[in-house]
Amino acid sequence: MRQLQLREAKTTLSAVVEAAENGEPTTITKHGRPAAVVISYAEWTKLKTRVPSFADLLLAVPPLDPGDLPKRRPARIVRKGGFK
Repeated sequence: MRQLQLREAKTTLSAVVEAAENGEPTTITKHGRPAAVVISYAEWTKLKTRVPSFADLLLAVPPLDPGDLPKRRPARIVRKGGFK
């Protein structure tokens, strides 16, 4: 994977996009640290469809039995007269 500084990526954006379309992703760094990755739209679509939604994750949880849940502690008793 090719790495470019942000300044260089700005000046060669057309080449970066063309490389991404040809299957070569580019990491763009900012102050020496990775900040972004340019990939093709097709690759992004593949990655996006692999990530399940939060609702799908919740629906995938197997049903729980009451014995699976932790025991509840008894409720606190509040005295008449309130707090002092």
